[in-house]
Amino acid sequence: MKLVRSSASGPVKRSITIAGHPTSISLEPVFWSALEQAAAQAQLPISALVARIDAERIAGPNPPNLASALRVWLFKRAQGGDS
Repeated sequence: MKLVRSSASGPVKRSITIAGHPTSISLEPVFWSALEQAAAQAQLPISALVARIDAERIAGPNPPNLASALRVWLFKRAQGGDS
């Protein structure tokens, strides 16, 4: 039996400044890559895109944690949703 290695790896923690406040976010590398691509397409720094997503997150009822909100935002974007 041949073992197949998963291309998934564990979360990577990065520090980002949002509205002048440093925060740490842990995301899997695939999500960091997707976030970098989305920021580049929007011609924004990653911190500005994360701040925009964070503002949407806290405006809703029962906001999830920021990492979860980023994953959902990126998933919806990948599915062709409005982002």
